[in-house]
Amino acid sequence: MRTSILLSMLVLGSLTTASVFAQKTAVQSIEEYRAMLADGNPSELFEAKGEDLWKQKRGPKNASLEACDLGKGPGVYKGAFVELPRYFADTGRVQDMESRLLTCMQNLQGFDANEIAKTAFGKGEQVNVTALATWLSAESKGMKFNLSQVHPQEKIAYEVGKRLFFQRAGPHDFACASCHGQDNTRIRLQDLPNLTKNPGDGIGFAAWPAYRVSNGQMWGMQQRLNDCYRQQRFPYPGFGSDVTIALGVYLGVNSAGSKSIAPALKR
Repeated sequence: MRTSILLSMLVLGSLTTASVFAQKTAVQSIEEYRAMLADGNPSELFEAKGEDLWKQKRGPKNASLEACDLGKGPGVYKGAFVELPRYFADTGRVQDMESRLLTCMQNLQGFDANEIAKTAFGKGEQVNVTALATWLSAESKGMKFNLSQVHPQEKIAYEVGKRLFFQRAGPHDFACASCHGQDNTRIRLQDLPNLTKNPGDGIGFAAWPAYRVSNGQMWGMQQRLNDCYRQQRFPYPGFGSDVTIALGVYLGVNSAGSKSIAPALKR
């Protein structure tokens, strides 16, 4: 009987060790897969398109976006990405990169910002907004996030974003914090960074826009947040809404000092 018990313990131990080893190998394999793809990140194609769109004369006014003010003055784009969302006096609201691009496309080129906001991701002018955001993020790659919290509306946006992050609702009683509110968590083989504090360089907010290998699409932060709401079984928020921008402020301020790796590569 002692021999049988000993053999059973050895078998169970072996199975446990094999399981841990297999899981570790799978996680390492995913990291190796990402590293191999990083040298040829398809986001480079979107970057090239975004730069061309910035300089190209388009829209009813046949104008380029070269005079667009992203917060550092008309036409200045380097370093702008890591300081957004921020307050803009001309619109009287806090805006992120994508919503600010809609303002410039409307004011400078004559496009209808509301119509673009209603357009589904991956269609029409939404494709161009994503390409522009991809290129502009690349122009700040390696820079550290430094979002302003000087204007009262910026402070309000942070507090609203914080409350939204922890708000539980929907059929599964989920919140953003359900997945991203603690350390050392994972869903399947996907690491879930703790976004209630600074997650570090290139993690969370500092990695979007990103190319999604699984569906061959380029996603901006607006689409990333939209998909988070989908997974929580919440109603979709509007593109460039105060909800998504407030969440962006909360995540961006928490990422202060972290280096951006956008446009990144995701599974």
